[in-house]
Amino acid sequence: MTTIPITKRGAEKLKQELHHLKTVERPSVITAIAEARAQGDLSENADYDAAKDRQGFVEGRIQEIEGKLSVAQVIDPGEVDGGGKVVFGATVQLEDEESGDTVTYQIVGEDEADLKQGLINISSPIARALIGKEEGDTAEVQAPSGIRRYEVVAVSYR
Repeated sequence: MTTIPITKRGAEKLKQELHHLKTVERPSVITAIAEARAQGDLSENADYDAAKDRQGFVEGRIQEIEGKLSVAQVIDPGEVDGGGKVVFGATVQLEDEESGDTVTYQIVGEDEADLKQGLINISSPIARALIGKEEGDTAEVQAPSGIRRYEVVAVSYR
C-alpha cells in the first residue's frame, strides 16, 4: 500500500475534522433522520431525503479521512534534515527571474494545499520542479503562459 506524505499540522487538521464529523455531524444527522421519520410517510418526505443525503456525505467523508490517515506518512518539517535541499515540508523562498517578484511556499500534502496561504501540493508542477534543488539553483516550471524560471533564494525546515 502506498503511503501519502502529510505534515504534522495537516494530520492534526484531518484528525480534528474526523473528530468533528463523528461527534457533532453524525449525531446531528441521526437526529434529523429520526425527526423526519416521525413525520410519517417517507416516500415524499423531503426532510428525510435531505437527512439521508447528508448522512451519505458525512459517512463518506469519515471513510475518506480514515483511509488517508491509515496510509499517511506524517512528517514534521521542523525535524527534517534536508541538507539544504528542497524536500517535502520545506519552506522555499523563490524569485521569479523574469519579474523579480519573490514568493514563499511550503511543500505539503494534497489535503493541506492552499495557495493563498503559500502551501503547495507536493504533486504540483512547481513543487515537482523544486524537489532536490538548493539555494542558488534555478527551477523551470511549465505554466500556461510558458516556461517560468525561479531562483531558489532560501530553503528552511519549520
